Amino acid sequence: MAGRLSQRYAKLLTTHSKLVILAVVVVTALVIAGTAVGGAGEQDIGGFEVDSEETAASEFVRSNYGGDDGVVAQLVVRNESGDVLTRDSLLAGLYLQQTVREERKLNATLSGQGFVGIENVVATAAVYEDRQLASAGRQQSADTDTATGSSPPTSAPPLSAQIDALESRDSKAVEQLLADVLDPDSDTLGGQDPYQFLPRSYDPGSTDATARLTLITQVDDSGENADPTAAYNAQVRIDGLADQQFDDAFVFGQGVSDDASSRATGDSFAIITPFALVLILFVLGITYRDVLDILLAFLGIALVMAWLVGIMGWLAIPMNVILIAVPFLLIGLSIDYALHVVMRYREAREGTLEADDTDTTTRGIRPAMALGFGSVVLALAAATVSTAVGFLSNVVSPLPAIQDFAVLSAGGIFAVFVAFGVLLPALKIELDGAIENRLGWNRRKPAFGVDSGLANSALERLAVVTTRAPVAIVVIALLLSTTGAYGATTIDTEFNQADFLPEDAPDWAQYLPGGLAPGEYTISQDFQYLSDNFQVGGDAGQSQVLIRGAVTDPALLETLDTADDSVADSSSIQLRPDGRAAVAGPHTAIRDVAADNESFAQFVERNDPDNDGLPDENVAAVYAALYDADRETGSQYISRADNGTVTSIRLLLSVRSSESAQTIAGDTRAYADDIKRNAAGVSAVATGGTVTTAVIQDALLETLIEGFTVTLVVILLFLTGLFWARYRSLSLGALVLVPVVVSLSWLLGAMSLLGIAFNSETAVITSLAIGLGVDYSIHAGERFVDEREKSDTLQAALRSTITGTGGTLLASAATTAAAFGVLAVALSPPLQRFGIVTGLAIIFAFVAVVTMLPGLLVLRERALDRWNLR
Repeated sequence: MAGRLSQRYAKLLTTHSKLVILAVVVVTALVIAGTAVGGAGEQDIGGFEVDSEETAASEFVRSNYGGDDGVVAQLVVRNESGDVLTRDSLLAGLYLQQTVREERKLNATLSGQGFVGIENVVATAAVYEDRQLASAGRQQSADTDTATGSSPPTSAPPLSAQIDALESRDSKAVEQLLADVLDPDSDTLGGQDPYQFLPRSYDPGSTDATARLTLITQVDDSGENADPTAAYNAQVRIDGLADQQFDDAFVFGQGVSDDASSRATGDSFAIITPFALVLILFVLGITYRDVLDILLAFLGIALVMAWLVGIMGWLAIPMNVILIAVPFLLIGLSIDYALHVVMRYREAREGTLEADDTDTTTRGIRPAMALGFGSVVLALAAATVSTAVGFLSNVVSPLPAIQDFAVLSAGGIFAVFVAFGVLLPALKIELDGAIENRLGWNRRKPAFGVDSGLANSALERLAVVTTRAPVAIVVIALLLSTTGAYGATTIDTEFNQADFLPEDAPDWAQYLPGGLAPGEYTISQDFQYLSDNFQVGGDAGQSQVLIRGAVTDPALLETLDTADDSVADSSSIQLRPDGRAAVAGPHTAIRDVAADNESFAQFVERNDPDNDGLPDENVAAVYAALYDADRETGSQYISRADNGTVTSIRLLLSVRSSESAQTIAGDTRAYADDIKRNAAGVSAVATGGTVTTAVIQDALLETLIEGFTVTLVVILLFLTGLFWARYRSLSLGALVLVPVVVSLSWLLGAMSLLGIAFNSETAVITSLAIGLGVDYSIHAGERFVDEREKSDTLQAALRSTITGTGGTLLASAATTAAAFGVLAVALSPPLQRFGIVTGLAIIFAFVAVVTMLPGLLVLRERALDRWNLR
């Protein structure tokens, strides 16, 4: 029944080819009109909603705490064999700040003080010292002198005053001033902590260091769901100025990172695109041996991409990183569909594809297309429906991005069928007819893999081996699958920001001609250095702990003060040069503000019997006084109700952001758990940008894995129903799906072996293994069953399947694997991973279909014969 329907469809299409072309053009115009409607912009993965205590705590923090607005970048100055704390180096840092301030566009992006580094700390101390000396010269009374100079400045003096103060001192005077500032027992600048600007390797009290950090705070004027473009552009400019000012310095921030990633992607495509195009055209040239057929394939791909954009517009689907796999999946399917249609048509014209009447003579264009396309359209339709419905099953996911991925994949797969299961056969009939009838050129071409040649010889030998040793082939495939499955249990599933930073090009790339030579990319090494050595500012360099409950219990402050001792050196939580964990909270805020505010210090002292700088009684009153003394600092660590009641406190933990999000989340949770164990009546929840990223990524990965499982089950049910309806077989559906599962296990094992993490990024890419694997397997399975009904022997049916459909699959796999595999040499790690995983997915899917599937089909045939089940 299904066979007759496919033949009638092929006959109808070939008879009315002009009308079909017109209809497709009209429908395509309607779909493309969706681009005028416009999509929904872009969607960040961090915006996805996941119900968890960490995300709930993050929402509470956003609503109840201040001090987190703005953009933060870091300037690092290094001298691995020298000292960055010399007078000249510190002045160079101030000169750089002055240059930035003098550029109007750069200065407009700075907020507050703008720059805060050890150079500012030392220069401020110099200004303070000069003021004390000037005051002493004006005042004759010792009492007046003491009163005037007793309190250090509470705000930074003007940059010009800082520069003048340092320029007026020689190197020896600056070194002495530096020694006073860096003395662990010094109160030269009250609560200002100079150690936060020095590396972990710094020896407290020393006046030299191999590196220093300067924080750059900027204005975030982006509005909701937008990037602060002006601030990001300023970071890139400041990075260039730092290169001019210092021998070894760099700026790290989101703007610098985005710029490097963008340039690396551009350089990668500049290098790869010509090579990939030549490779694709070379493979397609060998396969098609016809320029017109190659152009038709590319026309079909363009149609599919146009439909994809139109669908996104009509359905208002926002772009996100997960959707990057969809176009590549569709390109792979497009190449495969085009090859199957064209090669089956060529077989029919050559007479190597038998019709029901066993006529093996050459045929005309329309009859050949009717026969060839009719013999493959059912497999195309089955692959389309099974793959589309399988991906569409992900629409039940609670995550919007997965829902969009499901809908867009299904719509795109349908577009592939329209392009190559409707338009291509009709177009080829009209073009071949026009060329043969008007120009007199013969358009008959042999099908790849069917005619004599290296490909045909190799495929025929594979057919012989499969027929003779099916058990060995299946056993080997299953053993490899078991090994791959074991490797999958050891695969890394963590998500690491450092994995997305571009890497420097290999040496050979520097010899490329002209503009193809890529730039230098040290941002990955810079980020690693920054993360390993300094307390990084901003959301990416911090995690948080939200504490609620008995937060005014004095014992809690004691617990917070001693919690730093539990942080191991191997933890992702940063350690200060003095060995204490870099954690800020109410306990540090009380001491810092008390150092700058005498009246607040006296109030704390009255409530601090043990004289450790923290109140042992009346904690709520101390918190209120903290707000009165320094509201900005108080609002960073304490939240209050409208009536002034303290509702929660939070801790800010500096972390090594080069560690994975899951590692940082785990260490932050351990820190929070330690507080809960040692403080009664409180809850402590790890939160912050990196922690919630880990939660979202874990939830996303879990959803993707569940989606893959559902997809495979849906495809299995569909294939079982299809093969039962057509061949009354309940086993063929499962048999056809086995190579897909096996190739997926091979892929996971290879990823584990290559050290490629299986996270939300690569999990989406591995969906290609399912999509292409199902497509390849259905074509091979359908062709074998069809050939088995026509052939006298099993070997003949297997030979026709492997040389015919197998040859087409070889051409398809070689083209798509080559096209995407070249991305493995990209400068951008995400592109590298995409190229490697996609290339392996295609190769494994092909190998499984032309080796294991034929072996399974042979074993099934033998079982049917043995048990008389035909």
